[in-house]
Amino acid sequence: MAAAGAPDGMEEPGMDTEAETVATEAPARPLNCMEAEAAAGAATEDSCDARGSLQPAPAQPPGDPAAQASVSNGEDAGGGAGRELVDLKIIWNKTKHDVKVPLDSTGSELKQKIHSITGLPPAMQKVMYKGLVPEDKTLREIKVTSGAKIMVVGSTINDVLAVNTPKDAAQQDAKAEENKKEPLCRQKQHRKVLDKGKPEDVMPSVKGAQERLPTVPLSGMYNKSGGKVRLTFKLEQDQLWIGTKERTEKLPMGSIKNVVSEPIEGHEDYHMMAFQLGPTEASYYWVYWVPTQYVDAIKDTVLGKWQYF
Repeated sequence: MAAAGAPDGMEEPGMDTEAETVATEAPARPLNCMEAEAAAGAATEDSCDARGSLQPAPAQPPGDPAAQASVSNGEDAGGGAGRELVDLKIIWNKTKHDVKVPLDSTGSELKQKIHSITGLPPAMQKVMYKGLVPEDKTLREIKVTSGAKIMVVGSTINDVLAVNTPKDAAQQDAKAEENKKEPLCRQKQHRKVLDKGKPEDVMPSVKGAQERLPTVPLSGMYNKSGGKVRLTFKLEQDQLWIGTKERTEKLPMGSIKNVVSEPIEGHEDYHMMAFQLGPTEASYYWVYWVPTQYVDAIKDTVLGKWQYF
């Protein structure tokens, strides 16, 4: 009696699975020489294709604009990024400094940059580009372009101290010397003339007033020897005539180096006056008892600062 089972020509359920399992678990058959070479060649090609897909793009030459643009953009993307720079020539004290600064820097920030390269304090800088650079405006706003020349004027603190200290000291010394100096009217050489007293025929004075020169000669005054002297101003000839009893000196006003005067002590409405005719004080020509209202007019006329009409 035949055992119960599947009809002939039909497979029992599960047979395919068992067959596949057996086939999978069966050891692989060794490859022959030809099959091994073919498999190795295929693996080599796959490896080369993979390496080729990972190769970086060719490097751009140094002068390539595209490469430069990519580097510049990369720099702008980080710390201080995005700030457009401009090339400037800073000129101070006959020295040029080439610098790069952001175009959106203010005038105040530019001064700080100048301070860092020159040592010149911002407060002592005068920065000029087509006029004075405003501290609150940007370089872009005042239309600064690349290659622009920025002129800077100013002195460092050390320079100021080096120049001003000796000058101030000299001025103080001169002032102290002047204070110690004896008034002219007390000096012996002048005292002997002034002790004669005021001439009776001297022109009247007006204290506290300033007047133009009179149309007539100034007369009745003394000279250094105590003789009478008169002053005539020949404006049409640009000359000063100094007349005495003995002679008249005709002096071109341009030849007179200086005019000095001082009020006479006790008679402040009159002055003693000197005309410097040479390079030193020894050339002074002294005139005494000049009415005070004409002193400024005489100085201005002789030295060319005043014109008589």
